[in-house]
Parts: sequence; C-alpha cells; structure tokens
Amino acid sequence: MSTILALDIGTEFVKAVLARPVKKGNLQILGVGKSKQREGNMHAGAVADIPAVVATCEEALAKVERQAGERAELTVVGIAGELIKGNTTTVRYNRKNPNKPITEAEMNNIITKVQEKSGEVARKTVALETGNKNVEVRLINSAIVSLTIDGYKISNPIGFKGSDVVIQFYTAFAPLIHVAAIEKVCAELNLDLLTVAVEPFAVCRACLGDDLESSFSSVVMDIGGGTTDVAVVEDGGVEGTKMFSIGGRSFTHQVAESLGVDTATAERYKLDFDSGKLDDRVKAKVESALSRNLSVWLTGVEVALEEFNTSGSLPRNVLLCGGGAGLSLLQEALAVSDWYKDLPFARRPVIHLLDVSELPDLIIKDDQALDHSFATALGLLRVGVDTLAGAPEENKLKAKLTKLLQN
Repeated sequence: MSTILALDIGTEFVKAVLARPVKKGNLQILGVGKSKQREGNMHAGAVADIPAVVATCEEALAKVERQAGERAELTVVGIAGELIKGNTTTVRYNRKNPNKPITEAEMNNIITKVQEKSGEVARKTVALETGNKNVEVRLINSAIVSLTIDGYKISNPIGFKGSDVVIQFYTAFAPLIHVAAIEKVCAELNLDLLTVAVEPFAVCRACLGDDLESSFSSVVMDIGGGTTDVAVVEDGGVEGTKMFSIGGRSFTHQVAESLGVDTATAERYKLDFDSGKLDDRVKAKVESALSRNLSVWLTGVEVALEEFNTSGSLPRNVLLCGGGAGLSLLQEALAVSDWYKDLPFARRPVIHLLDVSELPDLIIKDDQALDHSFATALGLLRVGVDTLAGAPEENKLKAKLTKLLQN
C-alpha cells in the first residue's frame, strides 16, 4: 500500500512520521523526523509565516526520509487552534413510517442536514470571535458517536425498522484561511495532501487503533507549544474537542519574565527543571514562575471541560500527550489538586502520561525515538488509513462515518 506521511506542524516543533499500512490493520513506522520552529512561525496553533514553516518542514522531511530510505506518497496534516470548532450534536426524529426499513439514502440525508446545521453554528461562532461576519469554515472531521432506534443502541441502522431514532454526531470545522495555509505549505513541499485532521480527534484515533467497536473512554489532553487540545472519548466515540491558547510556550515566557532572562534561557530552565541540573536558587524561582502559569492553565482546562454537553460523568481516565505534558509540575497538579471538583467526574481523575508503545496496531522499532510528544502524528497516520479505507465491506454506518474524513 501507499506510504503515509503524518505532518504535525506544531508551535514549537514540526514532527513527521512516515509509515506503511500492513496486514491486520497495523501501521509499520518507517521513519521519524523532528525540527524546531522559529518564534514567529506559528500563532495560537495556526500557521503564521508560510515560507518559514515550509523551511522547517523541509528539515523534518529530510530526516524522516533519510531514516526511512523512501519518500512519502500521501500526506495527512494536523490542524489546531482556538478557532477549530468540534462539537457533538444530538439529533432525534420520529419516522413517519416505522414499518419501513431504514435506507442508506435516508441516513445520508440526515447526516447532510446535521453537517449543514453544525457548519452554520461553527461559522457564526468563529465570526463572533474574530469580528469577521464573512468568515468561511470548512468541515474537517465527521463521525457518528452513537445511534439508537427505539431505545436500542446499534452500530448499523440500515435495514432496521422503528420510529424513534436518536443519533449523536461529532463534527469539526476550521476557518478556511487556516486550511488554505496548510494546503499552501503542502504544495510548496510537493506533497500529495490526502486530508487535514483536527489534532485532538487524531489523538483519539491513535488510542482507538483499528478497532472501531472499541469501548475505550478517556479525557485526552494534548499540550502543545501554543495550545492545549482537550477531547472526550466515551465508549469508543469522540464526544467533542475543545482548545485554548495556553501551551508550553506560555510557561517559557512566564519563566523568562519572572527571572529576567531571554526566551532560549527560559526554555532551557524549564526543560532542566526535572533533571536536577539547576541549582536550588534558580530552581526555586523557576518553580514559582511555572506554578503561577499553571494555575491559569488549570482554569483553561476547567473551562474547556465545562463546555462538554455530557449527560453523565466525564471519563475518569485522563491521558496526557504533547511536548508540554512532560512537565512534572503539570502532571502533579492534575493528580493531586482539586481542579476537578466542579466538573462532572464521579471520582478523582486518574492521570497518565500516554505511552506510545501501548497504542494499538503500531509496529515501532526500538531505535525510533517516539514518545508522548508524537501522539498527534501517530493519530494522523490512523486518520490517513481511515480515509484511504473508506466504507468497509460490511457497510457498518458507524464505521463508515468514523472512517470518513470529509473535506
């Protein structure tokens, strides 16, 4: 099969992973590349300087292709930022003729109407936040979360009879200008763009692997350089995605401001905080600065999770990934503080740093340097496989919609 390149264009780094789909739904990792972004390349998770981002991507691509010994045939790129709107909509309708079997045409008609309605809501929200009433948005991801007929949960409604149909749809929209910037970057790199994927959605797909009937449930937090992306997965379905513009770079800036040092020194202090390389005096000042920013970040997490329209409790399991997730103070704050008290958790959440070796259906060599910061790229690979596969032979509608990334 074709090789697939995952390109995670982050605020701090561009990460590239090349893989080939092999039998039984597995992905063989062929090569890995990583290159650091310059300060003004990205803004709030979105491309701000196309030529500069292209140059950084070229560096990462050279590394991944050198390790793999071959070039990418198809590319999947992630998209993030506060203006990405991913929500789950519940649709309930009574069929006029409950004794008539549900057809694919009937379902497609419902799906189209929901996507159109969700798109209009997303456009109005982005227009309000940007002050641009003429803003255009594009559908990026669409998937069925759950479906019931007369109270019975089913995976494939085609051929079923019944009157009361309830469907939960996940849809994600992005401003056209952000998507166009990504398309321009790929064109400059001579890459064949297969699809664009919302990054927290991609991380969820990495956790689910090839099992579309998975019962996996978790809150997933992808802490990047410029943004934190939060997703909720319940019983194998993506309930929604939220993003806010506080990431690892804001912690670095707080250290720089508090200690009166430049950004490069502050970044080194932040990275050395857990290593024992800092003397006690500097470490105490760095800890104070990180803690101040941490309280603001925790508020962002609370606000993001409050926006999920969950009918029950949030999943207790919390998975952390992204470059910023490695900060010990951040992990400890989530594990021991009371940030979750006003949120619908049944009990204190259990915090885990995502271990990519435990992600399903991946074949990774020992010498390939992959850690929690590559979770998004690995998820983008899975999205690429989904897009290529389209509807499986058994024509399960949930599988079809989960696998179908629409542009």
